[in-house]
Amino acid sequence: MLMKNKRLALIMLAVFALLLIPFIAMQFTTEVKWSAPDFLVAGSRLFGTGLLCEYALRKITKRRHRIAVCAVILMGLLLIWAELAVGIFGTPLAGS
Repeated sequence: MLMKNKRLALIMLAVFALLLIPFIAMQFTTEVKWSAPDFLVAGSRLFGTGLLCEYALRKITKRRHRIAVCAVILMGLLLIWAELAVGIFGTPLAGS
């Protein structure tokens, strides 16, 4: 079966591969303790970021603007991820 949108397939594959990292780590160490909601939040953040970048790539025509918008989207992902992981900003989102 040939997929029409190869980038969407790559996004889904990348999210799956990234979520496999903590899942496999949980099998070998007690240091990594993710629950189902952790995987759900991480998966939705990663997939949402991928979809936003895909949307930007489809709608924005200038290469510089595409790169800038995707960089801002990825920066947002990293900031939210850092807040959820260690509470870097001390917001209620991280349980602070």
